[in-house]
Amino acid sequence: MTPIKERILGAVTIMSNEDAEKLWFIIKNKFDDNIWNNIDEIQPDEWDLKMLSEIEKNPDCKEFISEEKLYKSLNL
Repeated sequence: MTPIKERILGAVTIMSNEDAEKLWFIIKNKFDDNIWNNIDEIQPDEWDLKMLSEIEKNPDCKEFISEEKLYKSLNL
């Protein structure tokens, strides 16, 4: 994954649901609907299942930063 995609995922992870809805509205209006309708759903493989398990079990995976720190790190 590219650094910008990681930054976007990090931002979405900590934003409020209200802000996430605003962002989704922007995305839906900016990009063609065909993009969203043609995304294949796949079953998680062994590696994905291992990562999901780690997320649930490892307390370090529940560590978050404040919105202020995030914005600073994104130079916003």
